Amino acid sequence: MKKKAALHNLGCKVNAYETEAMRQLLEEAGYEIVPFEPGADVYVINTCTVTNIADRKSRQMLHRARRMNPQAVVVAAGCYVQTADVRTGPDTSIDIVLGNNCKKNLIEALRDFEAARAAEAGCAHGSEAGRSEDRAGMEESAGVCAGRGSDKTDAESADGAGAGRSEDGTGTEESAGVCAGRGSDKTDAESADGAGAGRSEDGTGTEESARRSSLHVSGRPGQDIRIDIAHAGEFETLSLARTEEHTRAYMKVQDGCNQFCSYCIIPYARGRVRSRALEDVVSEARTLAANGCQEIVLTGIHLSSYGSDLGRTLPELIEAVHAVEGIRRIRLGSLEPGIITEEFAGALSMLPGFCPHFHLSLQSGCDATLKRMNRHYTSEEYAQKCELLRRIFREPALTTDVIVGFPGETEEEFGQTAAFLKRLGLYETHIFKYSRRQGTRAAAMPGQIPEPVKEERSRRLIALGDENRRAFEARHAGQEAEVLFEEKCTIGGREYFTGYTKEYIRAAVPADRDYENVLLTGRLGPALEPHVFLLQRQ
Repeated sequence: MKKKAALHNLGCKVNAYETEAMRQLLEEAGYEIVPFEPGADVYVINTCTVTNIADRKSRQMLHRARRMNPQAVVVAAGCYVQTADVRTGPDTSIDIVLGNNCKKNLIEALRDFEAARAAEAGCAHGSEAGRSEDRAGMEESAGVCAGRGSDKTDAESADGAGAGRSEDGTGTEESAGVCAGRGSDKTDAESADGAGAGRSEDGTGTEESARRSSLHVSGRPGQDIRIDIAHAGEFETLSLARTEEHTRAYMKVQDGCNQFCSYCIIPYARGRVRSRALEDVVSEARTLAANGCQEIVLTGIHLSSYGSDLGRTLPELIEAVHAVEGIRRIRLGSLEPGIITEEFAGALSMLPGFCPHFHLSLQSGCDATLKRMNRHYTSEEYAQKCELLRRIFREPALTTDVIVGFPGETEEEFGQTAAFLKRLGLYETHIFKYSRRQGTRAAAMPGQIPEPVKEERSRRLIALGDENRRAFEARHAGQEAEVLFEEKCTIGGREYFTGYTKEYIRAAVPADRDYENVLLTGRLGPALEPHVFLLQRQ
């Protein structure tokens, strides 16, 4: 009988890609994928750490998995567990820890865990039967009975760094196996900025120098597989052959960030910029296209940095994917304003399949706030990038993120942001209330804003964003649009297929036939419901 595995994703599109890739690894290894409900043999949670709330949600999902099946193998992967050992002790809900750049080791880690659990059970049975009086000898004969956590020192237990330490305390490959990350040998500076979490013994953070150690985080032998992500130089190669959405596929092409915004923990969780080889991206795009996918969304932790470590550029990558037979559309994930130049925008405008939908991170429309955030542009520079895009593309979709209630944000500074957003008239604005994140510079800044003030400012910007969105949609009314249809839904008691224009406006046609994964052209007509427009075909 096949073992059953359930997966749950928290966080960004990069996480979603990695979760889908791990799902396919499990399928290839013979697991049956089931919903995240009671009854699975393995639970994989790809965690997030972007805010303290994300940390809490990650812990909640790990504990829920343990409650759903106390005998299941619980795998904690990703950003939360990559950085957690600098803040917390062992988590009794976790059996296997897979840090960033180690998710490809999922199947091997599961096999090793099962082998260790079987060996431990054999050891226990042998002891009860009086088959061996020498515990050390039994470990030597079993080979995989190690995995002790009870001999950690108090200091190791306190900071979580000792989880998985081998008996002689060295954590070397010889004593502990193959892969894992130790945090107790960080310098004071590394501890302060979080970069040393999971440092590999030679400091390189490469796959070759990564180590695996056994641990008792759940009272059973486990695996802790992490590397020194701050020094990771290799892009972790995961890939998709297909996607559950069928029409659109997110493709991770970049990892890591070198920006160090004052509110953001991600450089410590994801490490420095690492780019995926262009040839590897093109190969995956061909596979996805052969399986029916027509739209690719290129995504990364800091997509604008793609190729900076490979001597390539993001436009090169876009053009290469655009040339893949069967790929009809290309979208981009979040970009930094600095990448928008005449050359960049001009090159993209020459590609028929490029979707003019630009998500340019803003965070604040006040220069003083931007400086405290360590953002590397001014509000006027951001506005100039928007003007450039509107000059080269006809009514492009410009979307952004804004943080309200950043430490020290006065009512005047907030007013500058609101006025700036009104002036820009962006299509969509995602509003986030500042969340104090332990381990970042902003967390220690004076002038922390009370929650009621954040809430009130958030409401005001959300209302402004809705107004701007309606104005953008009105400008597209009656315009010719190409729509890639994705799914069937019911609107006003009638069935329709819905999809998106290149500018990411949602449109619908009556479901008089199967339009899934079909491209149609027409004019955007009246709204069937808020933000969904009838595509009038000619």
